[in-house]
Amino acid sequence: MFALQKMRPGFGLEARELPEPGAPGPGEVTVRIEAVGICGSDVHAFEWSDGYGHLEPYLPVTMGHEFAGHVAAAGENTGIAAGTRVAVHPGMPCGGCDACRRGDVRACTRRRSMGLTCEGAFTQLLNVPIANVVALPDAVDAELGALVEPLAVAADAVLVGEVSLGDTVLVLGPGTIGQGLALMARAAGAGRVIIVGRGDGPRFEVLNALGFADVVDVAEGPMAGQVLKLTGGTPVDVVLEATGHPPSITEALPLLKRDGILVAAGIHDGPLTLPLTVFVRNRHQLRASHGSKRGTWDRVIALLGRDPESFRPMITHRLPLERGLEGFELARQRAASKVILLP
Repeated sequence: MFALQKMRPGFGLEARELPEPGAPGPGEVTVRIEAVGICGSDVHAFEWSDGYGHLEPYLPVTMGHEFAGHVAAAGENTGIAAGTRVAVHPGMPCGGCDACRRGDVRACTRRRSMGLTCEGAFTQLLNVPIANVVALPDAVDAELGALVEPLAVAADAVLVGEVSLGDTVLVLGPGTIGQGLALMARAAGAGRVIIVGRGDGPRFEVLNALGFADVVDVAEGPMAGQVLKLTGGTPVDVVLEATGHPPSITEALPLLKRDGILVAAGIHDGPLTLPLTVFVRNRHQLRASHGSKRGTWDRVIALLGRDPESFRPMITHRLPLERGLEGFELARQRAASKVILLP
């Protein structure tokens, strides 16, 4: 079967032919993958950006971790029927460490992740633990199912930021996670959501299609002046970051109200310069959010199921898996928002 693999450190992926996985073992299912998204972390791994060298011991690996499909075969003790439509959580806790035993699987010391540190979904069939499988309602098709993972990441970041009714929220970054942050902040009751990017015309168009009019392009002028013009000079309540660009955090902090929360959700390749005295005097809170809880997936799927078409503008390109390298170039050049590959 066809697969896209990271074979070695350095730039790029390779198209490979792999054998199909064997029959699923007890507690496993074989998922026939119908849609898989190209994530920002996939692009970073493709480019072998700083901060991704930790993947080297796991190479070669089939990448891809935002995916949905249907159960092609079910092993013993799974309680799920073949044909069930599913999305799959990519986190693979060990199940045996202290964190896993107390139920805090995200703190697992031996946790692995499909598509990065173990086999992923840029292929056609994949055996996965039943614990990672989440059933999809009829209203959520496979390509929307592939959005569950990034939307859940965004939803957890919104929870960390304690976004509440009527808040003005500043989102840094107009990509898929930034779009998800905007959508989930709106769902949490934010009164106004402002999204900042730099020369991201195609992604700004997606945000407009998603119903967000307050879009700031810092290529046209400083962030502060444009944001404060929109707010009438009032600081924002919460900042949610998804740029992977540390200076954007430094630039946004003066726009945050006293006692306000800034959540960093991007993966950064450099240090943050922080005016610490101002930070302390304003009692700003800098928090981090990474990944998503299993329970968040249920909430995101329910939200998708209630109004699926309102999320579909996030997907701008659909390509056969065999043209996946073209999809990576679209993502790398920021000519696309979400690229979905179809095995």
